[in-house]
Amino acid sequence: MSAQILDGKGLSREIREELKSRVTDLRARGIVPRLDVIVAAQDPASLAYVRMKRKWAEEIGIVGEAYEIHDTTTQAQLLQRIYELNANRQVHGVLLQHPLPPHLDEQEALLALGDEKDVDGITAASLGRLVVGLPGFRCATPLGIVRLLAHYEVPLEGRHALVIGRSQILGKPAAFMLLERNATVSIAHSRTRDLPDLCRQADLVLAAVGRAEMIHGDWLKPGAVVVDAGYNKVDGRQGDVGDCHFESCREVASWITPVPGGVGPMTVACLLSNAVDAAEREIES
Repeated sequence: MSAQILDGKGLSREIREELKSRVTDLRARGIVPRLDVIVAAQDPASLAYVRMKRKWAEEIGIVGEAYEIHDTTTQAQLLQRIYELNANRQVHGVLLQHPLPPHLDEQEALLALGDEKDVDGITAASLGRLVVGLPGFRCATPLGIVRLLAHYEVPLEGRHALVIGRSQILGKPAAFMLLERNATVSIAHSRTRDLPDLCRQADLVLAAVGRAEMIHGDWLKPGAVVVDAGYNKVDGRQGDVGDCHFESCREVASWITPVPGGVGPMTVACLLSNAVDAAEREIES
């Protein structure tokens, strides 16, 4: 058996085409969607990721500015920038790109942002709305995952999903979003005992632990669905690898996301989708 591919790259292209049409309609009404970004200037990976997001945003008609945070930026200056963006009605969404420089309090910054412009869905207010089932922006990466699974009609209701990872931006919100779709969810992490045995009980394994190729095919139940949200650099190898050993997992799984080309493109597409949703709220207000 060889697993079928959950093609996030292809689906993200379809989503962006649909967003382009929605943005055209918004512009015809005089509304120009705008997504601004706050990013650490000294983090090459973050800067590269933001450039990709801005490129895709521009392709569908979303404008925006990037504010680079430096080692000399104070917490007060960061908060002042966030307050200004909150007050600017022309800004529909704000992305606080993780990580910020270590001398800054990222949680305080997220609390200042609140949920109205949190199109990445990672503030305490946004996550709280998810937990209690209220409408709001859903975290972009888990949202991309559940949209990808829905597109390929992968059943979730009643299935046992194991989320490996407990981060604020992926593992925790992913667990609640799978619960929203009536999966039975377990959360594991780097200190979980007997992790291979837990994996063998799961119908779906969502890997987001940040360890290169940690999960092998012999950890999986035959026919399990594998969603690999890991992006890791390995010395001596070109490109990124996931948290799952792709070749061995593909021989056991029924569906699997590739790295790259799986979860990553869906994250960006869903971030932009949230930004367009935010701009469309102007019509309702």
